Amino acid sequence: MNQARSNSEVIADSDENNPQTVDVVVLGMGPGGEEVAGKLAEAGLTVVGIEAALVGGECPYWGCIPSKMMIRAAHLLAEARRIPGMAGSAVVNPDWAPVAARIRDEATDNWDDTVAVKRFEGKGGRFVRGTGHIIAPDVVAVGDLRFRALQAVVIATGTSPAVPPIPGLKDTPFWTNHNAIEAKVLPESIIVLGGGAIGAELAQVFARFGVVVTIIEAAARLLPLEEPEAGELLAEVFHNEGITVITGTGATQVDHDGTKFQVQLADGRTVQAERLLVATGRRVDLKSIGADALGIDPLARVLPVDERLRVTDRVWAVGDITGKGAFTHIAMYHAGIVVADILGEPHLPADYRALPRVTFTDPEVGSVGLSQQAAVDAGIDVGIGQTLVPSTARGWLHKVGNEGFIKLVVDKKRGVLVGATSMGPNGGEVLGLLTLAVHAAIPIEQLRSMIYAYPTFHRGVEDALRNIS
Repeated sequence: MNQARSNSEVIADSDENNPQTVDVVVLGMGPGGEEVAGKLAEAGLTVVGIEAALVGGECPYWGCIPSKMMIRAAHLLAEARRIPGMAGSAVVNPDWAPVAARIRDEATDNWDDTVAVKRFEGKGGRFVRGTGHIIAPDVVAVGDLRFRALQAVVIATGTSPAVPPIPGLKDTPFWTNHNAIEAKVLPESIIVLGGGAIGAELAQVFARFGVVVTIIEAAARLLPLEEPEAGELLAEVFHNEGITVITGTGATQVDHDGTKFQVQLADGRTVQAERLLVATGRRVDLKSIGADALGIDPLARVLPVDERLRVTDRVWAVGDITGKGAFTHIAMYHAGIVVADILGEPHLPADYRALPRVTFTDPEVGSVGLSQQAAVDAGIDVGIGQTLVPSTARGWLHKVGNEGFIKLVVDKKRGVLVGATSMGPNGGEVLGLLTLAVHAAIPIEQLRSMIYAYPTFHRGVEDALRNIS
């Protein structure tokens, strides 16, 4: 992994006994941290950005961008395999090499953040490579350097893969999503521990490139955070694509004999494969950043923030570490609020009522707001409107690869949507309409009065609205 040279030499006049005074210290330069640091530097503040890994964070190097390149390639293979019976014949020969090359050349720059560092420094910021640690609410240490922030400390250190304490696992050469993204050659077989968004996306990619895949999810279904129908339908799709799906049981032992993994399950079954991908979620590390110096329990699961993203006076946090959603779009949303708050500009408080998320499997699973069960638990008088994508005109025309549904969660008393799921081809794009409806609390009757273009996938929303009961 290549990293741009730190400019710590420029600020070496700060030390343990003589902290350098700056306006803002940004601890963690992922998408949200980089945005905050860059905007504040452009506003004329003296900003120090601190990052131990790569500027830009998880998203451009191992998350959103390269994984979606993989998914795009896998979708092309699936579409080609759907040609027989629809448009002639096709022979598909998967080749991982161009995918691996594109990730290196177009997305990650071979995991070198030189350009990102120069971009930040070009805005007037100063970059320090290293692990930052808060030693007082206004002082951050990086190695032997110390920085005192006059206006703000912003914490944006994100999360890292959560590795479950399964006996034997830590002593094996298991993969995280980083290894999966960096792979130049795919294994013949793989076990995926975790059936959430990351595990499901990567499992389908590998399977479409010819890898024998087994996915194991301890919860009762895949995508346990989504509506039950989504996980159940995705399991059917996976089964039809040759993926072995095991749900409702966890792993109790992991072994590696030098050539293959063996995973023992709680129900007595044993699964073997060449590789093991651990995709069981993400975790924060509050101890390493010195959260106790802020009066925060270092063993807490998230860093608590208020509606302005403040942790304490003059300390803010953005992104994954806040527990408000492990998405780049949340980090960037937070960044806008924090920048305005620090600069004393007017802004709205953080509002998560219409938080959207998309799992980029095929079919895509887009959701926003409350699930049906969450709405019931909140004491809402719930109505449900639902339609199947294959029953819509566009779904019928699409024919193969048209699995999906649209589900609306309605507050009957207020007459508005409080949640929705759009699963199907382009499910994430259809979600845009539904996100706006939840965010703006558009009355159901107004949504029903709209004109929906025919024949589009989003016209299915009109059918779901008609079916509300």
